[in-house]
Amino acid sequence: MDLGINGKQAFICASSQGLGLACASALAAEGVNITLNGRYADKLQETVQMLRQQFPRCDINAIAADLTRPDGREKILSLLPQVDILVTNNAGPAPGALEEWDEIALLAAMRANFVPAVQLIRAWLPGMRTRGFGRIINITSAMVKSPHYMMGLSTSARTALTAMCKAISREVAADNVTINNLLPERIDTPRQEFMLQRLMAQEGLDRATARARNTQNIAAKRYGLPEEFGAACAFLASRQAGFISGQNLQLDGGSYDGLI
Repeated sequence: MDLGINGKQAFICASSQGLGLACASALAAEGVNITLNGRYADKLQETVQMLRQQFPRCDINAIAADLTRPDGREKILSLLPQVDILVTNNAGPAPGALEEWDEIALLAAMRANFVPAVQLIRAWLPGMRTRGFGRIINITSAMVKSPHYMMGLSTSARTALTAMCKAISREVAADNVTINNLLPERIDTPRQEFMLQRLMAQEGLDRATARARNTQNIAAKRYGLPEEFGAACAFLASRQAGFISGQNLQLDGGSYDGLI
């Protein structure tokens, strides 16, 4: 299927590895010109070189900037004044408990997982509307719909973004601008490795046992593949997905218990 986005310009937040990189790779495979983002210039350049070798027909660049800082966002916007596809993403807060979630922690979560996405949308959305094409895809979490206690800080900030984008989506759909969310659960990325190492340390498990335990409560009985996640992102960015907006797509191996 030709997704109809060859030659479009995409910006993918936090994309030197993990889910962001999976989305960047899938978009580049469709001929999209991509700009990666991360805080560490050396790591970004390694990723850029890898993708340029894989997708030589695409224009692939990177902007090293901290999305959580206003000056970081200003740098991005000054170097990339318009995009057609925006994929928002950022690492979430560490797991914790209520006694740790003071005002400083709450504000830090919002600065990481709510404010940057909204501010980039504010900056690039008007141009998308004027040109009659835009795709905004937020990487949030399956826990937006199924909160877990230890991830309450991350879940709350991502749910705020979900609500904000649902409100915006109705205003821009007539301009062929869509806003959707990808809700991952146990995709095999460095974030899952971090969580795995945490489990191993807490319970004295070896890696194989910890991975087996983590996959037992997934209906598919395995971790999701980054490539599967990236493919979903590419489709939501496509011309064919123009009638899909304001939605939450769960990528969880069929694990969600709810009906809607």
